[in-house]
Amino acid sequence: MRIGLDIGSTTIKCVVLDDQNHFIYQSYERHFSQIIESCGQLLAKIRSRFPEQQEAYLAISGSAGIGIAENTAIPFVQEVYAARVCVNRLLPNTDVVIELGGEDAKILFLTNGLEVRMNGSCAGGTGAFIDQMASLLSVTPEELDTLAKQKEKTYTIASRCGVFAKTDIQPLLNQGARKPDIAASIYNAVVSQTIAGLAQGREITGNIVYLGGPLTFSSSLRQSFDEALHTTGVCPENSLYYVAIGAAFCADQPIDLKKASDAIAHYQAKGNFSYRAPLFSDQAEYDAFLVRHNRCRATRGDLLSYHGKTYIGIDAGSTTVKAVVIGEQNELLHEVYLPNSGNPVPLIRTFLTELYEQKPDIQIAAAAVTGYGEELIRSAFCADYGIVETVAHFTAAKSFLPDVQFVIDIGGQDIKCFKIHNGAIDNIFLNEACSSGCGSFLQTFANALHYSPEEFSKLGLLAKKPVDLGSRCTVFMNSSVKQAQKDGASIEDISAGLSLAVVKNALYKVIRASSPGELGKKIVVQGGTFLNDAVLRAFEQEIGTEVIRPDISGLMGAYGAALYAKQKAQPDQKSTIISQKELIEFTHDIRVVTCGLCNNHCRLTVNTFHDGRKFIGGNRCERPVTKAASSDERNLYAYKRQKLFSYAPVEGKRGTIGIPMGLNMYELLPFWHTFFTKLSFTVHRSPVSSRALYTNGQQTIPSDTVCYPAKLMHGHVQALIDEGVNTIFYPCMSYNFDEHLGDNHYNCPVVAYYPEVIGANMASLQGKTLIKDYVGIHRKKDFPKKMHAVLSQYFSDITLKEVQDAAAAAYAEYDAYLLDIRKKGEEMIAQARNENRQIIVLSGRPYHVDPEINHGIDKLITSFGATVISEDVLSVHAKKTKRNVLNQWTYHARLYAAADYVSAQPDMELVQLVSFGCGVDAITTDEVRDILERNGKIYTQIKIDEISNLGAVTIRLRSLFAAIGR
Repeated sequence: MRIGLDIGSTTIKCVVLDDQNHFIYQSYERHFSQIIESCGQLLAKIRSRFPEQQEAYLAISGSAGIGIAENTAIPFVQEVYAARVCVNRLLPNTDVVIELGGEDAKILFLTNGLEVRMNGSCAGGTGAFIDQMASLLSVTPEELDTLAKQKEKTYTIASRCGVFAKTDIQPLLNQGARKPDIAASIYNAVVSQTIAGLAQGREITGNIVYLGGPLTFSSSLRQSFDEALHTTGVCPENSLYYVAIGAAFCADQPIDLKKASDAIAHYQAKGNFSYRAPLFSDQAEYDAFLVRHNRCRATRGDLLSYHGKTYIGIDAGSTTVKAVVIGEQNELLHEVYLPNSGNPVPLIRTFLTELYEQKPDIQIAAAAVTGYGEELIRSAFCADYGIVETVAHFTAAKSFLPDVQFVIDIGGQDIKCFKIHNGAIDNIFLNEACSSGCGSFLQTFANALHYSPEEFSKLGLLAKKPVDLGSRCTVFMNSSVKQAQKDGASIEDISAGLSLAVVKNALYKVIRASSPGELGKKIVVQGGTFLNDAVLRAFEQEIGTEVIRPDISGLMGAYGAALYAKQKAQPDQKSTIISQKELIEFTHDIRVVTCGLCNNHCRLTVNTFHDGRKFIGGNRCERPVTKAASSDERNLYAYKRQKLFSYAPVEGKRGTIGIPMGLNMYELLPFWHTFFTKLSFTVHRSPVSSRALYTNGQQTIPSDTVCYPAKLMHGHVQALIDEGVNTIFYPCMSYNFDEHLGDNHYNCPVVAYYPEVIGANMASLQGKTLIKDYVGIHRKKDFPKKMHAVLSQYFSDITLKEVQDAAAAAYAEYDAYLLDIRKKGEEMIAQARNENRQIIVLSGRPYHVDPEINHGIDKLITSFGATVISEDVLSVHAKKTKRNVLNQWTYHARLYAAADYVSAQPDMELVQLVSFGCGVDAITTDEVRDILERNGKIYTQIKIDEISNLGAVTIRLRSLFAAIGR
């Protein structure tokens, strides 16, 4: 008899084979971190089922099995090797295996030897990720699979982080998107994470086998993989057990089953965790803590006996809905705090209905809404005002501590922090890449351990040895918690440790504080997460300062919105909020459509209400709402795109040459298009970037951490190949043009040498010509001769004179292009000043003009009524200046120069676009911030990648406009 055990991160799989390798027993069960007990029970079942078998060939595999095997003298088989053995024996023609587990993801390439790709720093896209997303939609994983089959549309959702994906999903739910469409989008996100994150440049082709629980149980997930890979994979019988079967095949020595059971029962894991000091040494210290914080209380009033004007504040947040009613003395008359099940509209309707029933004669003077669902709720119920979250929270904080210096709000999925200077918000910190330190982070673990969040938080208050769990992502923190349990940590120790992890994440990942003193001494903490006394205590311990926590910490957004409504209301004003009679007739219908008014192709959620009013969500500009012409006359980015796309192919005798439209080619297209057109080539540029274009090339991306603009180049090159272009020009360029603003004029390393990456990783280039030679356009005199030598390798009939003439035309066209852009920018500036408009310098790289990269942020800014220009318009006014950094990059030198110029202009603000994965951008951030802040300007940075958190972007932009009084 052969026994194979696959002990994974969340489950134990077991197979028992007879001497003919036939199945005689199999088991698949979750171990809920009780691995030792589950293994012992499993072997006991096998012994009772086959009492005549005292010995068996036994082997253990799986990510959680190695410690048990090593300490019980049971043979261990590495899980990848076990899977390979099983596949080779049962499915010998397999080329690729894709296996998804609870927290592990693998791709095994079996052709021409074994090559393995596994997830390392992120567990996004695994079974635990899918479980979390199903929980967010309030369905089981099985129901999620069924929902996905009913899809009509799909959305772009991040899968790089289990919790952060919620930040993409929650606004969709708040806007009324259909759950089936979101379910299908979640599976697409898993596919994208697996292919882009694990394949790392090696194409997934041939016979593909799907293994692991998520792929076995979800036919919709398998279909998503098939569609992305343009294939039909196989999910074999017993796919759950392939690693266990492989372990059984590899078992080569008889093991006494009773001795093995006893050895496992007595196994003790070794502790690898450090511990922190207790949050409270005893109950007395905790009681003193409560007394101190209970002093900060909002004034209360009685709604039923109150007579006078009232003001309503609503905070439609990512995971909760909060609403308050205040009186004329700011007294709190009524409050609600409800979980947001995905659509806040019914909750607010219920709140208003009950309010009218309790107080039929209520005088509502004004109502304001804030939070993720602000626009939807304001539109649905005709509220008077909308207010950005940061301003709402600051308004509330000031009412408790007028000279507050720092406000930190930790909500369900968001962390919002802002410094206060001279009574105004000076700097904003948002969690744009990870939500692991938010309320849902703690809620996830509370639910997993079968506690309510309130019960779980109280457990850690008097823990003797809080576990130092660090500040890892939610999915991987699961593993840390399980390991801590195995090492003997109590639930109390884990609860306290998770509270510490929340604080560390906020301080060192979001705020990135180098010392506690950066936050100041007068700090207000708020948000539902700070109602957790353990989190509050951990925060005070970490920064070494006592802070203010209002007793309405979880209601501060709604309270600030109500205060704002009271400040804005006129003396004789009556609120426009929906009446009791209209609430009875209220209906809410949802429809999803795709906007075709521009190349963004936004997925719009159209909400229709009882009286025919509509609210459209998902749009990045005002056109779907107003039906008016685009505000491109105030958008230099739009003008640049129009100008670049006007370079059309001209029929040439030498055939077609393709140019991939990305990275530095976005600015150099006028140069190269003119150069090759003059040489009698038909110049064909790749199409406009899109998500589909990216997906088409993602299998060949070798690095998951490289910036999104670089990743897109794979899709652009593939698009040219698919369109039949046989010669592609994409040169390596160490240097850019010298604009005499910096110490040097390099291209960043990715821009400079990415053609080498393309050439090494795209198998579809076989049989094609990729011209990726090193070229130096910065040396105008040398360029023709050097370029002639390059081209002569590929085209024998091109003369030096032709190259010289083409080069002269190219340099002239490039200069004319830049001059035209700067002239148009100056015209826009003059027009904006004539119309008293705010001017936003949206700064970054030439490729940030690409709508797929900037996600329509330029249009979003113009929708606020501002004019958008780019940094290169202003750099012409600057001179070379001493910097605090080595100023060696052409585009950064422009950015510094633009920051200098903006600092002296009262009607200009600079917004910096930064791509995730761009290490070079880290150099610019502090320098640009210093230039702006020492001149009294607000530094606003927006990080963008494959999935842009447009909710966070909007918060940043609205906070900027609010801070400058626009």
